[in-house]
Amino acid sequence: MPDDILTVYAGTQPDKLAVIDDKGDGDIVQWTYAEFEAEANRLGNVLLSLGAKPGSKVIWCGPNSLPVVAVMSATRKIGVVAVALNYRLTPEEAHYVIEDSDAEIAYVDAEYAHLFTGLVGRLPKLQHVIVFGGTPRHGMLSSEEVTAAASDQPPDVGEAVGTGGAMIYTSGTTGKPKGAVRHATDQATGLALVSLLGYRPDDIYLTAGPLYHSGPMAFLGVGLLFGQTLIVQRKFDAEDWLRLLDTYKATSTFSAPALIRMVCALPSEIKSKYDRSSMRVMLANAAPWSFALKQQYVADFPPESLWEIYGSTELGVDCVLEPKDQMRKPGSCGKPAPGIEIVLFDADGNVVTGTGPDHSGELYVRSTGVFDEYYKQPESYNANSRGDFHTVGDIAYRDDEGYLYICDRKSDMIISGGMNIYPAEIEAALEQHPAIYDVAVFGIPSEEWGELVHATVVVAPGATLDPDDIKAFGKEHLASYKVPRSVDFIDELPRTGSGKILKRQLRAPYWAGRTSQVS
Repeated sequence: MPDDILTVYAGTQPDKLAVIDDKGDGDIVQWTYAEFEAEANRLGNVLLSLGAKPGSKVIWCGPNSLPVVAVMSATRKIGVVAVALNYRLTPEEAHYVIEDSDAEIAYVDAEYAHLFTGLVGRLPKLQHVIVFGGTPRHGMLSSEEVTAAASDQPPDVGEAVGTGGAMIYTSGTTGKPKGAVRHATDQATGLALVSLLGYRPDDIYLTAGPLYHSGPMAFLGVGLLFGQTLIVQRKFDAEDWLRLLDTYKATSTFSAPALIRMVCALPSEIKSKYDRSSMRVMLANAAPWSFALKQQYVADFPPESLWEIYGSTELGVDCVLEPKDQMRKPGSCGKPAPGIEIVLFDADGNVVTGTGPDHSGELYVRSTGVFDEYYKQPESYNANSRGDFHTVGDIAYRDDEGYLYICDRKSDMIISGGMNIYPAEIEAALEQHPAIYDVAVFGIPSEEWGELVHATVVVAPGATLDPDDIKAFGKEHLASYKVPRSVDFIDELPRTGSGKILKRQLRAPYWAGRTSQVS
C-alpha cells in the first residue's frame, strides 16, 4: 500500500508550515507537516482502537480548526467513509443525518457537542462521541485524553485502498438531505483541472466558508495534495478574512458569493488597510456569482485571479469560466472542465442541439468523478441518471461559442400564464441596481395566472428602495412578463451552509394551506 500523501510530505518537508489557525491578537496555533502527520496518525489510531474499520462511517462536526483538518486526514488514512455534519443544523436536523449515515463514531467540537447528547445507546449504530476543543459532556470521550497515549506512527489498516471516501449531505433545498457518497476520485481528471487553474506547491490556501461544504473541503484537499500551507478561519468575518489574506499573503481560496459580497461591501477605508494583491486563484462557486458581484470583485482584487467553476456535491467540478472571459461572458459558467462531457436534454428527453436561451435543457454530466450513490436512496440516484450521465436538476443553454449558461434549477422554474420563467435571469438583472444588496425571486400563487413573479430584496446598507423602484428598474431590463409583480423586503436571505438561498422557506408562507405546492 503506498504512503499517504501527508506521510510523504512529512518526510520530504517536515518543517514547512502545513496548517495555521490565527484568531488574531497573537492567538495562533500552527502545525508543521511533521506535526500535522503526527496528529492525524494519533487520531487515526484512536479511531481504529474504538472499532472503526475500513469502509465504516465516522462523522465529524465543527467549525474550521486544526482538529477538523486532522480528522479529514485521519479518516483518509484508515479507509473509513468520513461524513461531514453541518454544525448549523438544528438538533432535529442533525439527528436525522447522524442516524441516516449509520456513523459508528463521532468527532465533534465541544461547542456543538449538544447535537450528540443522549444519542449513544439510542441510535443503533453510534458507539462513541469524541469531543475536542473543550470539556466533553456526560458519556462522551475527551479527544485530548484518548489521543495522549496513541501512537504517532501511520495507522496499520492493511490493504484498505478504495474502502474509504466521503459522504456529504446535500443542502436539502427541496426536501430531506441525501447523503452523496464518493469512494474515489479520478486523479487524471482532477490533475487536469488543477493544472488549468495553475495551482503550485508554494500557494497558500485561505478558507472562506465552512469545510463541511464540498467545495472548501475539496480545494483544501487540493492544497494538501500540493503540499501547500493551509490557513483556517473558524468562522467567517469579512475584515478578519482580509487580515489573514494580508498577513500570510494568501494566494488561493474558494468562496460562495455571500462571503465575498460582504468583503466587497466593506467601507473603502477598511479595505484599503489590507493588501489584496497576493490573491492569485479565487474560485467562485457554491452558488452563482452575479455579474454585479464579479464587477465589484475585480475592482478590489487582481482581475486575473477570478475563476468561476460550476459543479455540485454530487458531480464535482463540471465547467470552468476563465479570468479572460469573466467580463466578456456575463452570466456564463464557462465550458466543460477537462475530462467532462455535458449534454442538455429537453422535456421530451431529446438532446438539445440549438444555441441561445430558447434552446435550453436539463444539464447532464458524464465524468469518472461523479458520486457513487445517494446513501439508502437508489431510486433518487436512478431518477437523476440517464445511462452514464447524471443531473442535479439545473437548466442550461449554450451560446454560439459553446459557453454554458445556467438558467435556473428545474424545481425553481416559475410558470405564469403558460410562460416558463427562470428566476436566476431576473435576479441577475435586479442585482445591477446599486441599492439592491441581495435578492431572491420565486413564484407565488395566482388564481388568474397560476403563478406570479415575486422578489424578496435585501437593501444595500444606507440605501432606500420601495417596490415601485424595483418594478421600474425591472421594466428597463426585462421582458414585461418577467418583471416582479410583488416585492417584499428582508434583512437577510435564508441560506444553506453552502450559500444556496432557501427559496422553499421564502415561498412557504405564500403557499401555506394549498394542496398544490411549488416544489
